[in-house]
Amino acid sequence: MKSKNIGKICMVRTYSAGVFYGKLESLEGQHGVVKKARRVWYWDGAASLSQLATKGSSAPENCKFPCAVESVELTEIIEIIPMTAKAIKALDSVKIWEK
Repeated sequence: MKSKNIGKICMVRTYSAGVFYGKLESLEGQHGVVKKARRVWYWDGAASLSQLATKGSSAPENCKFPCAVESVELTEIIEIIPMTAKAIKALDSVKIWEK
């Protein structure tokens, strides 16, 4: 069955690589590709990934998201949540975190 989320901006959680958000390009079983992907290393201002994907963060200044990568191939995908326009705008406003 083809995912209804292909082509949408989604929050993607994996078993061991963490959480990313970006455009879900492909999905085959638990293997997928996310384009223009940002890793959600640390978030604040939301109780869960579900809230983060639907409402965004009420404290984007406290979030730690590194820069986006052109694409990331992910294995062991265990959760995909389509994001709302409000959440995308909020998360895109998070300053790039780097050391």
